[in-house]
Parts: sequence; C-alpha cells; structure tokens
Amino acid sequence: MRAIVIREFGGPEALQLEDVPEPEPRRTETVLSVRLAGVNYADVHVRGNTYLAPVELPYIPGNEVVGTAGGRRVVALTQGGGYAERVAVRRSLQWEIPDDVTDEQAVPLALQGNSAYHLLLTVAQVTRGQTVVIPAAAGGVGSLAVQLAEQQGARAIALASTEEKRRLALDLGAVAAVDSSDEDGLTERILEAAGGPVDAALEMTGGQTLHQTLAAIRPRGRLAVYGFASGQLADIPVHTLLQKSITVGGFWLPHMYTDRTLPLTASMKTLFSCVASGRIKVISGGTFPLADAAKAHHALQSRTGTGKFCLDTTK
Repeated sequence: MRAIVIREFGGPEALQLEDVPEPEPRRTETVLSVRLAGVNYADVHVRGNTYLAPVELPYIPGNEVVGTAGGRRVVALTQGGGYAERVAVRRSLQWEIPDDVTDEQAVPLALQGNSAYHLLLTVAQVTRGQTVVIPAAAGGVGSLAVQLAEQQGARAIALASTEEKRRLALDLGAVAAVDSSDEDGLTERILEAAGGPVDAALEMTGGQTLHQTLAAIRPRGRLAVYGFASGQLADIPVHTLLQKSITVGGFWLPHMYTDRTLPLTASMKTLFSCVASGRIKVISGGTFPLADAAKAHHALQSRTGTGKFCLDTTK
C-alpha cells in the first residue's frame, strides 16, 4: 500500500511517498481503508522531532482518519499511521459517521473537535456568560472552539494574525477579534476587546504570547495550554499564579484515549449533532493528494490558510 514515510527528521521534504507493508492489527484493532487523513500541527512536531512523545524512524505520521471498515463510514483516532491507504485503529477510538455528516465534515472532529471541546469544557471549564480567549481562531482547533464557546453561551475573544482570519472568526461567533501578529501589546489588545480581564484562555503558541495571554486573565481565572507552535517553550512564573490565583492546566488528547472517566464518545455525539444541525461549521483549508503531503505541511506551517487541511489517499 502507499503511505507517507519519515526516514529522517526535518522539513516538509522529509515526507516521502513509499510502498509499505499492510498494517497488522492487534486483537483490539480493526483495519480501516482510509479516504481522508487529517493534517495537524502535531504532525509538524513529529516531523521536526519536537513532539511530546518521541517517535522512532521510519515513521508514518497522521493521527486522525476517515475511512471504511465492514461497510461502515467511520472517523478514527490513531497514534501515527494515518497518512496511508490503510491503518490499524483501536475499536474504542473509532466512531460511525451519521448519514447527515460528510467525510469532509467528520475528519477534524475526532482530534481537533475533541481537543476544542475538552479544552473549553473539561480543562478551562468555561460556562455561560464567561469570556474566553481562543488563539489561532481561524485554524482547525480554533475555528471549532470559537463555535463551541458560542454554543455554550460564552464570549469568545478570537486571536488571529490577518484581517481575513479575524473576519472569519467573527463570522463564526466570536464577539471580538484581536490581531495576534505582533506579540507586543497583546495583553492590552485583549483587555480592550474583552472590556477587562478574561475568565479563561486557551494557549498554543508559547513564548511571549503565553505570557501576554496569562497577563490578561482575571484573578481565579483558568489557562489551558495545549501546544507551543512557535517552538518556544516558556516557563509560567509562579508568583503570577499566586498573585492572581490562576489555575493552569496542560492538555494532550491522547491521555484521554484510555480514560474511562472522560469518555470521548459523549463529546463525539455532541460534535456530530452540532455539525449535522448546522450549529457548527467545519472550515476546509483544502484537500491535497497523498503524494502532496509536503505541500500540505508547508501550507499549515506557513499559517497562510484557514481551517482544516486533509490528505486524500485515493489520489
């Protein structure tokens, strides 16, 4: 079968199309015939050897897929292996797609949809009437988080780097959109847009942006950290947490894969329902042939696009 393989860590050129052996499922797994593979920033970190969980080479990236198994359309979470024509997936991490949800709508829901849902509701614990900062608000996780916040009755303050992306965030339900292209003065811009300190914030950039976002949170507010897209890890000053009694929570979705106390099935049911009813709109950033995985990574990493990027394994 065809797959994208990483044999050396590096830039997008490290993603090479190869013929590889068919996957061999374990007792708890089934093999899916993949149609679409989601492209995520986690894949960029894997390619550059900066991922939270180091991988051994050669490696097939890809952590979310839409495909078929036993005649059923399913969306599934994988831990690698998704950039391929077939992949072995745990039965507990695949969900049948309702008839009124398309493959393109379903592909971001398992990874990015669940991330947005649990960042807002499980980690940041955002409730009706509260104000929450959402970074990269025109991206995969961000665009879904903005809409989920609105569904929750919360006020989303969107961060985005271009006027086009800020307009999209406003169209999706954000009450204000802030320019995040310049870190200097970001705190003041958030405070002005929100009308004061915010109740909660999501953060995935790292570096100075993390500190600027932290400074905009009210006493007893919450910060949910889920990445460091800038490549800059930043220490959170303890004195700031103590002075403002701020709660900080880190989040990495794979920690929920075996946690029966926080089932993903419930959040998937909500996400499917919201998409089918039109309450949540999935923003497509474009679909690339499998062989063009490098182009998809370049588009994602350059931050020139919006929404969800996918690979079509049938092309």
